[in-house]
Amino acid sequence: MSGESNAQERREQRLKLLEDDIGRALGESVRSGELQSAPSYGKPLNFGDGYDDTPAELRMPMKVLKDAGVVPPEVEVMQRISALEARVAAAAEPEAAVLRREAADLRLALSLRLERLRLSGSW
Repeated sequence: MSGESNAQERREQRLKLLEDDIGRALGESVRSGELQSAPSYGKPLNFGDGYDDTPAELRMPMKVLKDAGVVPPEVEVMQRISALEARVAAAAEPEAAVLRREAADLRLALSLRLERLRLSGSW
């Protein structure tokens, strides 16, 4: 049991040292004016991960899926649309028209799916 206790104590000591180091670095940044010159200084952080846009009841399930490396079907469709759009940019006209139509069909299917989710309350 003392082995576990020593390990826990060493871990807490390392965390304390890390916190002290972070505190010192932040203090130096404040004194030098580096923090205040940042464009985002004093503003809320925007992580751009869609967390705030996700309904509260879906945040935990989506986080579990994300941590497990599972992509929701809607995101897979968005990725397919993006890949098609990249192919359209590189394709000659007859093929580009087919790819544009396929991307439009996927956008429509995605819109319908998202609307069904919204109306069913699953969103």
